[in-house]
Amino acid sequence: MTTTGDLTALIAAERSAFGKVLEALPAQAWDAPSLCAGWRVREVVAHMTMPFRYSTPRFLGEMIRSGGNFARMADRVARRDAQASTGELLEGWRANEDSPWQPPGGGLEGALTHDVVHGLDITVPLRLDHPVTEPALRVVLGAASAPRSRTHFGVDLQGVRLEADDLDWSYGQGEPLRGGAQHLLLVLCGRALPAGLLSGPAAGRFMSSADA
Repeated sequence: MTTTGDLTALIAAERSAFGKVLEALPAQAWDAPSLCAGWRVREVVAHMTMPFRYSTPRFLGEMIRSGGNFARMADRVARRDAQASTGELLEGWRANEDSPWQPPGGGLEGALTHDVVHGLDITVPLRLDHPVTEPALRVVLGAASAPRSRTHFGVDLQGVRLEADDLDWSYGQGEPLRGGAQHLLLVLCGRALPAGLLSGPAAGRFMSSADA
């Protein structure tokens, strides 16, 4: 069983490791597209750090300006905050590696999931290694395959069995969809992946339209 202390340590360690990934990005990579539709790397980083940088009153104010629509608010704020310099965006991440932030109703598992999934939104299209540890990945896979998350993302996995080829993990029943555990996590979270990362009869259903 993963304790609160374990999760807190996992979050800090994953943030530190991902900070090194961001530090190593060449300048042009910050303007490369991510797996989040319409967002470049810099918009994703701005979004990842928004919970650290915004007080509750400021967050609520942004929600009011967006008519209570979180998706609209998140997109508007990410696009605006992404205009900061690369150094400022990186500092926003580095300065908050020990932040106790938890998404409403998501707890520490939700915070870890937010970090890991959006980190992969950046590294997967860039074909970069994202050093997510196995303990962290197992926590996030569990969270992403839970009923609440499945309902939120609404990915149609009827008749599909996800089978990781680098981890003893599977989910669902039906025709096998194989790939790295990180990539199957992204499938659970509704991402369309570049070609060559998934295999099996259903792979085409979860591939980017640009690669289909």
